[in-house]
Amino acid sequence: MKEATITTTMDQSPRLVLESVYELQELIGKEVAKSEWISLTQEQIEAFAQVTGDRQWIHVDAERAEQESPYGTTIAHGFLTLSLFSQMLKSAVEVRDTGITVNYGLNRVRFPAPVPAGSRVRGSFSVQSFKTVVSGVEVTFAVVVECENLAKPCCVAEWILRYSS
Repeated sequence: MKEATITTTMDQSPRLVLESVYELQELIGKEVAKSEWISLTQEQIEAFAQVTGDRQWIHVDAERAEQESPYGTTIAHGFLTLSLFSQMLKSAVEVRDTGITVNYGLNRVRFPAPVPAGSRVRGSFSVQSFKTVVSGVEVTFAVVVECENLAKPCCVAEWILRYSS
């Protein structure tokens, strides 16, 4: 099997390039890549609130959050952080010889720390499991999302993807 290629993205994060999804099987138990940093602005948080209908003041009312929130500012929705997984993985890992990739689901999602508006986040991806299914393969990634300048991760989850061959 051909050796996986690691390239460097614009912010110098290593990017894993795989010729085949089957190369992920050899990486079980290993961190494979970190994504580029993604900025989360108040405008993005408000747009997410509008689309989802989750307009809780902790997300959209900067003045009240500054006065009443334990964080002193508005924070991103946990589901907004989850919705960035695809973008994060795309910046971290490229699988060349595959058909479609389907988000099959999540396990054990937790949000140990908030993401303050104006912060940057990035995801680390480790291959947790790999199995053959009827339409291709199923890969479970352990995802840890860190928020710049915070000691605790802001999200940890198991993310299941199905790759068609």
